[in-house]
Amino acid sequence: MKGQYFKIFTQRNTLILLLLGFASGLPLALTSGTLQAWMTVENVDLKTIGIFSLVGQAYVFKFLWSPMMDRYTPSFLGRRRGWLILTQLLLVVAIFAMGFMDPSKDLFWLASLAVLIAFASASQDIVFDAYKTDLLPPEERGNGAAVSVLGYRLAMLVSGGLALWLADRYLGWQHMYWLMAGLMFIGVIATLLAPEPENSQPAPRTIEMAVVAPLKDFFGRNNAWLILLLIVMYKMGDAFAGSLSTTFLIRGVGFDAGEVGLVNKTLGLTATIFGALFGGMLMQRLSLFRALMLFGILQGISNAGYWLLAVTDKDLITMGTAIFFENLCGGMGTAAFVALLMTLCNRSFSATQFALLSALSAVGRVYVGPIAGWFVEAYGWPWFYLFSIVAAVPGLLLLAVCRQTLEYTQNTDSFLPRIHFAKSYRWALRCLLAGSLLLVLWLVTLIADSAGWASWQALATILLETGAVICLTGVILGSLLDFLSLRRTARS
Repeated sequence: MKGQYFKIFTQRNTLILLLLGFASGLPLALTSGTLQAWMTVENVDLKTIGIFSLVGQAYVFKFLWSPMMDRYTPSFLGRRRGWLILTQLLLVVAIFAMGFMDPSKDLFWLASLAVLIAFASASQDIVFDAYKTDLLPPEERGNGAAVSVLGYRLAMLVSGGLALWLADRYLGWQHMYWLMAGLMFIGVIATLLAPEPENSQPAPRTIEMAVVAPLKDFFGRNNAWLILLLIVMYKMGDAFAGSLSTTFLIRGVGFDAGEVGLVNKTLGLTATIFGALFGGMLMQRLSLFRALMLFGILQGISNAGYWLLAVTDKDLITMGTAIFFENLCGGMGTAAFVALLMTLCNRSFSATQFALLSALSAVGRVYVGPIAGWFVEAYGWPWFYLFSIVAAVPGLLLLAVCRQTLEYTQNTDSFLPRIHFAKSYRWALRCLLAGSLLLVLWLVTLIADSAGWASWQALATILLETGAVICLTGVILGSLLDFLSLRRTARS
């Protein structure tokens, strides 16, 4: 029994996924926190540093070019490994070139390289997610998710905190970037040693099919809209609790920044890694539904630690315990959630579908901030963290509703077709697509306004509000149709 739990560490694919996860996580900080620190040291003005933060939008909108990686297969190493090696070599060259830059003199070229690195890194993420999905059978997806999370988190630590320390104490900024470029060869070696997934599903024959077919396939499934809501809502309580955690610990409880940084970065990261690995091991014994339900309940309960901090006296041990338990449960939930995303992808276009689903899963994490700030101002910290526990409940209820669909998909590796309300579902999908298009235009106007090319603040606000309302209308209509379809199926 014990050996079965720990077989995660002995499987052939484990080391490959660990190293590819490391390569996937390494570039992220090099165009965000680490680059901001370098620009700050070189006395670059705050407005310019702020504009550089837009580079990270590549990770949010990576689904826009993901169909290309489903449609086309490089002439070497296969459909997934070929794209992996191309993006990794591009990252090696771009990160190495960044080491020659001086933020005080070469801002244009630095920005160009940062955009290139973010694009190549997001592209690598697309292919790596598709690779995991195509490679792993259903019973190994929990393990694969846990190991790739471990590699990703370790890489963020290396290119974040460790990179800053090395640049400050020993290497300097330019040599540090050259070292990070060298570490990207870990991913190159792993890709060369990795097996190409055996995929019996045909690739899309045209680029139009690569764009349309993934949407048609997903929205043609039973409970598709309720599953979309599940993806958004499953980690909503976790997103609420984490959105203002640092502010709460410093301003709400009274810890100093050094204490919070030390405990949050070390203990929190350790707990997340341990939670992901422990969750992966447990998923060898649990079905996907049971794992999602158990870990989702624990995610909600873990927020009670922050509530306890809000209603008791300041205590370092209580803070450490709350942070450890919340990150432990969050890591377990992340392992199960990534396994869910893999399960929901059709292998014919897993790159596109995983990119779309993972972008959707970030909605809660990105947009709860303004709501969280308003809630704290209105009701205070104790009620905010009680609400974060309640915010986990809708995701669990949606999970219970989708149980039959998820268990069927996990057991058969296929999808239940939708059979009711075909015309009405088309209107829901049209609303979603139209709203999404308006949100893309909003991003374009936002970039243009931030770069000083045009002043479109009023237009940006209209596009954001209109796009969000239309998207929400489509999701509500589709979810209502799913609910009615479930009732009709149950009666028949």
